[in-house]
Amino acid sequence: MKIATWNVNSLNVRLPHVLEWLASAEPDVLVLQEIKQVSEAFPETSFVEAGYQAVASGQKTYNGVAVISRKPSADHVTDFPGFEDPQRRILASTIDGVRVINLYVPNGHSVGSEKYEYKLGWLAALNVFLKDQLKTHDKLVVLGDFNIAPEDRDVYDAEKWGDDILCSPLEREALGELLKLGLTDVYRNFEQPEKAFSWWDYRRAGFQRNAGLRIDLILTSDTMTAACQASYIDREPRTWERPSDHTPVIAEFSL
Repeated sequence: MKIATWNVNSLNVRLPHVLEWLASAEPDVLVLQEIKQVSEAFPETSFVEAGYQAVASGQKTYNGVAVISRKPSADHVTDFPGFEDPQRRILASTIDGVRVINLYVPNGHSVGSEKYEYKLGWLAALNVFLKDQLKTHDKLVVLGDFNIAPEDRDVYDAEKWGDDILCSPLEREALGELLKLGLTDVYRNFEQPEKAFSWWDYRRAGFQRNAGLRIDLILTSDTMTAACQASYIDREPRTWERPSDHTPVIAEFSL
């Protein structure tokens, strides 16, 4: 089972890219973030014609998540119980016996800001949610745009970035608490190239300089970690015309 995540930064703009990548990479599951469209405008027909099923939780202009899968998805959850949030940032689904939880974690804007506090609160609610999900799903994959670089090696210039947003101690601590639930950042279970990133700023030729961060993550339960055969970043879509600032991250499982 090949599972991938991609922040497409507007599905209206990037739909041709997504369809091209589906045809070439042939994932079993692709989760998308920042589709930036209401659910009613989601191009489900385009994915059906490509041989996939699709479900979305969207909103106008901002955020929005979707799950594209070869096999049917069920048991959808689009909110954390007890955590009121109008922003569409989570879509959990069960696909072929695997619980797939697609996340678009808040950016946080700047350390100490109101949006930063919202991010920390959101991550706390996520922790409670995942703790509950792990009780009932041994095959669980949590993936998406986490807007957190786990370690300094996930930042093109850690000294320059410092403790700024996406790398602050409290953000990394919150991510660490998720891992303590019994999840693994499975990309790091395999030998990887140095300076491997999943996001590059559009500004200042970020991609051309490889001035990026690894903030798109795939976290796996023990059962899925043991089944994982490979995990890697596909840089090619970032080279395409009018690309997203993110690129797909993939994990392959033998189930």
